[in-house]
Amino acid sequence: RARERRARFVGKNGACNVAHKNIREQGRFLQDVFTTLVDLKWPHTLLIFTMSFLCSWLLFGMVWWLIAFAHGDLDHSTRLQRDPAEGAAGSAGGFVPCVTSIHSFTSAFLFSIEVQVTIGFGGRMVTEECPAAILVLIVQNIVGLVINAIMLGCIFMKTSQAHRRAETLIFSKHAVIALREGRLCFMLRVGDLRKSMIISATIRMQVVKKTASLEGEVVPLNQIDIQMENPVGGNSIFLVSPLIIYHVIDKNSPLYDISPMNLHHHEDLEIIVILEGVVETTGITTQARTSYLADEILWGQRFVPIVAEEDGRYSVDYSKFGNTVKVPTPSCTARQLEEDKSIM
Repeated sequence: RARERRARFVGKNGACNVAHKNIREQGRFLQDVFTTLVDLKWPHTLLIFTMSFLCSWLLFGMVWWLIAFAHGDLDHSTRLQRDPAEGAAGSAGGFVPCVTSIHSFTSAFLFSIEVQVTIGFGGRMVTEECPAAILVLIVQNIVGLVINAIMLGCIFMKTSQAHRRAETLIFSKHAVIALREGRLCFMLRVGDLRKSMIISATIRMQVVKKTASLEGEVVPLNQIDIQMENPVGGNSIFLVSPLIIYHVIDKNSPLYDISPMNLHHHEDLEIIVILEGVVETTGITTQARTSYLADEILWGQRFVPIVAEEDGRYSVDYSKFGNTVKVPTPSCTARQLEEDKSIM
């Protein structure tokens, strides 16, 4: 009876299947508030965006109300509302409020909004009577600019995050193992759906599996780099059209002793593919990831060609991106294949 397949370390969409628990030093997240805000989900970010403005308006609305209360503007406004004729006498008497037309907390709150968002309807304004009111006006404008800069920068970063560009970098659903140049190779296909290029694109592969050392130490997620080759050479790729990336299964490969008979019995086997590069239009570094489990590796298959020349241009048919065909492939391990060649 086959063992139950273990959970993925990296999902097909590139998401890492890791949950962080029992973090005691939560204060470290507050030391980098901007990154924390960018990492939050959209509902939480929008809630903080809204509450930051509301709280600042309420806070300074209370300050403006206290200034008006301390200066006696509220009492004077109440008398003016009761007896408009007294307003003429009051004006003649020389009473000048700190802020005109403030007679309640609601009007102070409205004035706070007008100051911070620079609406300026004209019904309320600061006078020269109170230096404290002028100082509060300056402070609120500076605070409003700081909140605008932080929140708008956070919204911009969330809308231009690198993983959005990575969604148009695609990998084949299955990987294949077949002969290439007389050697068994692990192959996959990668492509870019956008016309704007990924500059300095590099690709690498790792095998993640449970291992045990000679001393008995168990490593549940041991990450082993595997050598990779591509049509360009090295890890750099020129991703103008879809490419087939392959890994030669030699004596240094973790797949050296895997055959089609025991391939699907390796429930702990997971091959991670990581593509990194710089987005040409924005200059932001992006990373796309995927993984292949044992049952997603097809033995004796090869990817069909999808690039053809039409009317002087090269055309890519993405409807065949993941299509494969059967090809003659030895049903033995790479070790056995090399031993047979050495004997011959």
